[in-house]
Amino acid sequence: MRPLVRIALRGSLKQIRHITAVPHTEATGLVAEVYDRARREFGVVAPPLALHSPAPEALAASWLLLRETLLAEGRVSRAAKEAVATAVSRANDCPYCVEVHEAKLATLADDGEHGDSGHGPLTEWAARSGTAAATGQPRPFDDADAPELLGTAVTFHYLNRMVRLFLPDSPVPGAAPAAGRAPVMRMVARAMRPDTGAALTPGAAAGLLPAAPLPAALRWAAPAPAVADALARAVASVDAAAERWIPQPVRDLLHARLAVHDGAPPGPSRAWLDQAADPLDPDHRPAARLALLTALSPHQTTDDDLAAFRAAHPGDRALVELASWAALTAAVRIGARLTAPAPTR
Repeated sequence: MRPLVRIALRGSLKQIRHITAVPHTEATGLVAEVYDRARREFGVVAPPLALHSPAPEALAASWLLLRETLLAEGRVSRAAKEAVATAVSRANDCPYCVEVHEAKLATLADDGEHGDSGHGPLTEWAARSGTAAATGQPRPFDDADAPELLGTAVTFHYLNRMVRLFLPDSPVPGAAPAAGRAPVMRMVARAMRPDTGAALTPGAAAGLLPAAPLPAALRWAAPAPAVADALARAVASVDAAAERWIPQPVRDLLHARLAVHDGAPPGPSRAWLDQAADPLDPDHRPAARLALLTALSPHQTTDDDLAAFRAAHPGDRALVELASWAALTAAVRIGARLTAPAPTR
């Protein structure tokens, strides 16, 4: 079945919008290494991963996040983590990710693990994890399980933002018959497993990126060294790319907006975006607007926003690096808020 799925997904990279993903046959260096690991350990080079390929370090960071939180063997079952991934994706209105991870969760239920209905409190927690209402609230899991479950939530708050920007609403082509969509997704979901069938060893891919200290915002991950190390390496790498070329006023603006953001989607108009970005130097506004949209409201991004950014930064790498930095900065902020004490009244 795996070869058939890979053949079926061969054209899936064409679904990626706004950038051109590196084909597997043309990948070199770090991109080739991540692609090879993803095929061996995940079964496929899925579009949500491949969309990062114009920026090799962002690609490696996204793989480390996904591998160490969702895929690697740990204390928490894969079904529980897939339930978190699905609930976070649904709350973020990311139908692409919902379809994929709902299908994977269904295959785990078929194999005897609890489906979504067996993780009710966990699903409810994950669904509200992006909102200020989750701050300081009791969690339906032990402290020892927190790194894997919080890590999965943070990973999908990140991936949902990237997918909403770069992928369509479904991994199944729109021309596919409605009756065939669920079987196709079930077949793809069953192929999403290591080639050997064995559980993945935590930490085995850490060397893809340089070691880095764990930021204070991620200290909740410390009890699980492999998760903590992956998060630290990923965040440091993405931040380093941002520091190379994203102007300081743009970075300062995003951090300031996230510090007061309550998790509610801005809008429905885009007046909030104009109000936030207009005080900046005109040369900084395109990057600032795209960063704010990616972090806070990716579905409001327009072709004009992308064209304005491209006028100053025509390469695919810059677009992926900016989006990756904005999305991960927002996701890390959510993780920190989830572990903060309840606000005093």
